[in-house]
Amino acid sequence: MMVMKYLQNIGRSLMLPVAVLPAAAILMGLGYWMDPEGWGEANVIAAFLIKAGESIVSGESMSILFAVGIAFGMSKDKDGSAALSGLVAYLVVTTLLSTESVALLQGVDPDNVNAAFDSVENQFIGIISGIVASIMYNRFSHVKLPDAFAFFSGKRLVPIMTAVSSLLISAVLFFVWPVVYSGLVSFGKAILDLDAIGAGLYGFFNRLLIPTGLHHALNSVFWFDVAGINDIANFWSGEGEKGVTGMYMAGFFPVMMFGLPAAALAMYHTAKTTRKKTAASLLLAAGFASFFTGVTEPLEFSFMFLAPALYVVHAALTGISMAVAAAFDWTAGFGFSAGFIDFFLSSRLPLANQPLMLLVQGLVIGVIYYVLFRFLITKFNFKTPGREDDVEQVENASEESSGDDDIATMAKEIYAGLGGDDNVVTLDNCVTRLRLDVKDMDAVDQQRIKNTGVPGINIVGKNSIQVIVGTQVQFVADEIKKIRKQH
Repeated sequence: MMVMKYLQNIGRSLMLPVAVLPAAAILMGLGYWMDPEGWGEANVIAAFLIKAGESIVSGESMSILFAVGIAFGMSKDKDGSAALSGLVAYLVVTTLLSTESVALLQGVDPDNVNAAFDSVENQFIGIISGIVASIMYNRFSHVKLPDAFAFFSGKRLVPIMTAVSSLLISAVLFFVWPVVYSGLVSFGKAILDLDAIGAGLYGFFNRLLIPTGLHHALNSVFWFDVAGINDIANFWSGEGEKGVTGMYMAGFFPVMMFGLPAAALAMYHTAKTTRKKTAASLLLAAGFASFFTGVTEPLEFSFMFLAPALYVVHAALTGISMAVAAAFDWTAGFGFSAGFIDFFLSSRLPLANQPLMLLVQGLVIGVIYYVLFRFLITKFNFKTPGREDDVEQVENASEESSGDDDIATMAKEIYAGLGGDDNVVTLDNCVTRLRLDVKDMDAVDQQRIKNTGVPGINIVGKNSIQVIVGTQVQFVADEIKKIRKQH
């Protein structure tokens, strides 16, 4: 139970950086549509759009966003020094484990360094960096050092301790990362002779490994020339076998164009009534990015930690889609990702084999995704976007007063009702509620808080209380934080 709660906290912390990604993916997709061969070499507008999107959605940039976002979101009082520490952790790990640094440490030529270290700037490292930074912040942000070192006390100590912790993590990954990476490459080579079943296994593990960044190890086997497959290059050059070349790409199209958008629709339909608008803003953009460009991370990261079991189902469905497409020899290919843009462009190539059948398969896959996701979400109460823990419906809270003065007055009264500085220990907020720890629950004046017009109060522990505010909660929380800083 504690593990699930921790994973859900990671998922909530990812919502802020994930919300940035769909726009970047769409920019890149538009640029690629305008210049699919040169990627900006033949069109300055395409180059502008691609580079603008790439600045956010590339593996390295996304990883930095995750490091900063998770560190900030999982720190106990959402402080900027935690976010800075997340960046520190990421820079330390990726610099120490870069190909050049590893070559220096091993005393070898960079060309002889294990290929695993070429793929160290990934989302997994970003997530780990953010977690480490948040742990260091929660542990050391209030530590007081002796007077001689007083300058480095408190929040200034956090980046230092984060850097030290990152050294230890780097030392572990120095030995573990290449072993795991090489093992996955060997696994990929082992399933090459399994035809459609092999394609299905590849699709399953490709999705399953997305959170770790190790999917690149498998991709190198099937998409590039590590084992003689070179699926992408051969498909686009026409140097392969019709109905065979492209089998390690084709099955992704039904999932990315139909399956994941249908999953987004299911998550929207199962979101709580008062949170549908918030959920829709993320899911609509992420679903469109998946369909149009084939960039799935915005959607996948929106639920992979909130509902990991559901993500495993998604991986299994991807494997099934890959196996079905390979079994019937339906092929299409991509240079960017398996979205509509690449489908449209690749369907006219010589090695494309019955590509329209992938659309038929996609319609079926879409229905399966929607029905299965909706059933599982409601059956097991998975915490997908809009279905956070302890959610009482706040139908009357969506139209709270939006004036700055009214918000400030509400915040002041709520804080006073909670007992003010003498009683409030920590303050946090989710989508609709304030989450607080207090010293003495008896000192809380619940009636005074209710008189501000909030829909309700939820006592969740001996010293933990939640004030249900509604969609204006972020502004109320900000006002309370201003009050706390003034005292």
